[in-house]
Amino acid sequence: MNPTTDAPPAAVPAASAAPSPRAEASAQRTGPLRGIRVVEFGGIGPAPFATMLLADLGAEVVRIDRPGPGGAPVVDPADTVLRGRTIVAADLKDAEAAERVRRLVDRADVLVEGFRPGVMERLGLGPDDLLARNPRLVYGRMTGWGQHGPWADRVGHDLNYLSITGMLHAIGPAEAPAVPLNLVADYGGGAMFLVTGILAALVERAVSGQGQVVDAAMVDGVGQLSHVFRAMLAAGTWSDRRAQNLIDGGAPYYSVYGCADGAHVAVGALEPAFYAALIAGLGDDLEPGVAALDRDDRATWPALRAGLESAFACRTRDEWATHFDGTDACVTPVLTMTEAEGHPHLVARGVFGEWGGRSAPAPAPRLDRTPAVEPVFPPQVAADVGALIDAWDAAQEGPNR
Repeated sequence: MNPTTDAPPAAVPAASAAPSPRAEASAQRTGPLRGIRVVEFGGIGPAPFATMLLADLGAEVVRIDRPGPGGAPVVDPADTVLRGRTIVAADLKDAEAAERVRRLVDRADVLVEGFRPGVMERLGLGPDDLLARNPRLVYGRMTGWGQHGPWADRVGHDLNYLSITGMLHAIGPAEAPAVPLNLVADYGGGAMFLVTGILAALVERAVSGQGQVVDAAMVDGVGQLSHVFRAMLAAGTWSDRRAQNLIDGGAPYYSVYGCADGAHVAVGALEPAFYAALIAGLGDDLEPGVAALDRDDRATWPALRAGLESAFACRTRDEWATHFDGTDACVTPVLTMTEAEGHPHLVARGVFGEWGGRSAPAPAPRLDRTPAVEPVFPPQVAADVGALIDAWDAAQEGPNR
């Protein structure tokens, strides 16, 4: 849909599973968000990840970035999160450039920004200004602390948002909280809730004809993600101490164990039937008496953990993976990211692919009638905002047209 480049899309690896008849009936991979236009203001973290998801689902995403040397946007050739975009440079502090961006937003369905509160307002690009010009606009805001509150203006990262919501305290061994990857606050509590809010606002707009502001805060999202644990805490079935619970590493049958080669396996034998399969599979590698321990008696957990540690240390990770393959013991190898790309199940589903010479996760979730579009990477680069305005004016499709 971008007339400024002739770069063809990179190929998507074919899925091994046969498509459904409904999927075959689809003439092309258009995605369910075909016709939705998104203007993203360049940033890092959860906001660009959210717009990548929208692009995967068929939205046309234009990213506004600050000019680099020579006036063109600087595109990181390794950042596959930028797939599916058209990127254009604009100096938002320049009055004429900012007005061209406003004109582009006049033609958009969704705006996404991840700046600290007040930044967009100072640029004359806040929701009051832009919704007055385009009342159908869904204005998505992504921050860590939210648009209001005593900490709204503070800086922070995933670890900080986790820390004040109580969830960092709950993650890790008994000795100290662990530093998790930025999966929880940035992407789970941030990007996913931003996308949910945007999609909900688009559905509501179909009824009311009006856009609205989506205030997505990572602390809000992490709070939602912690719901089940807080419910158990209130019910007295969860301890506020780390490594004391069923699914926080406290239970020896839901944990990670080292193997003879220094690699690890994950054990998730929570249900009695799965635990029975685990014990049966360990067989003679278990020391005498371990199999007879009452797993429901927490007083036995230290002895049971020691027995499992000793048993798993008898073989390598891959030997255990082969040994337990096809059983209900819930024992799986802990793979590196590189190894994961070659796992037979992930290969069969096409979980990872290659676009523009870069390995990356494939779009998800999967829709049978309007499947995700083929990711384009590297992203396309537009000549200027004016060219995009002309292209959008010339197009006929889309909810605003």
